Amino acid sequence: MTALLEVKNLTKIFSVGPGADLVAVRDASFTLRRGETLGLVGESGSGKTTVGRCVLRLINPSHGRILLDGMDITELHGDRLRALRARMQLVFQDPFASLNPRFTIQQIVAEPLALHGFDRAERRNRAAEILNQVNLDERKFGYYPLDLTASEQQRVGIARALVTRPDFVVLDEPTSMLDPSARAELLSLLQKMQRELGIAYIFISHDLTSVARISHRIAIMYLGHIVEQAPTATIMARQRHPYSRALLSAVLFADPTRPPAPYVIEGEIPTAINPREECPLYGRCPIREEACRAGMPSMVEIQVNHFSACRRWDHVGAV
Repeated sequence: MTALLEVKNLTKIFSVGPGADLVAVRDASFTLRRGETLGLVGESGSGKTTVGRCVLRLINPSHGRILLDGMDITELHGDRLRALRARMQLVFQDPFASLNPRFTIQQIVAEPLALHGFDRAERRNRAAEILNQVNLDERKFGYYPLDLTASEQQRVGIARALVTRPDFVVLDEPTSMLDPSARAELLSLLQKMQRELGIAYIFISHDLTSVARISHRIAIMYLGHIVEQAPTATIMARQRHPYSRALLSAVLFADPTRPPAPYVIEGEIPTAINPREECPLYGRCPIREEACRAGMPSMVEIQVNHFSACRRWDHVGAV
């Protein structure tokens, strides 16, 4: 199946001072198919959000290519880029901060349609339709964001993203401000909407339990690099990068059959400003060797659809 989205060697570098470059993302590559969810996982500062904003062209990548249905959108600007906005949308981490407090809920959801030339009646009807689909009570369509709970506010944010009927949505930590019950309801809602609309998601989160529940595939990031990618069941059962294993071993999963697997990586995360030309995990890795100082290893397919950026992937788990 042809990929809906192809990201090739995406790099984003920010200048933070004279001779100082912060490498937020480096050589990130992945694909996204229609109706699929790709989980993008990593600690704060790993580059997840920067990847999402580059893919949406909210910020310009420094290098690399972004292809949507085979069309290179990396260099698009102005009207040509604006015409594509309906096909790719974003759900923010903080629902309240992302909603205009002076607009009613129905006005907020209808606003993107006004930007794409829909008349008032169609905007009103489409907004009501999608708000019903996200299970928001019709009596609240005339409310303002302050009148809603955090869960309801995030449903409005999802409705606003979906009202243009996009091909894919970047979900940037959409459940991080919700309690466990509301989080579970929202994940179920996202899965329902995906089945009904055939939409694809890039689900950005540091919450591995949520990512494991909703994602078809997972990509794990460390210091701007994607270090491992695989189908969810594969990467949850058997990691083939030392950072991936350490990250997953630190999570308490509600699964009594899952044995504890403590795996500690010691030391501090190195700076992303003018980073050394070596594997970014080198100074902390328990299985490193001298060859790892020669630069970031290439992503290798170690089995079907399972990729690792570790020279010693077959030794992960031996320590």
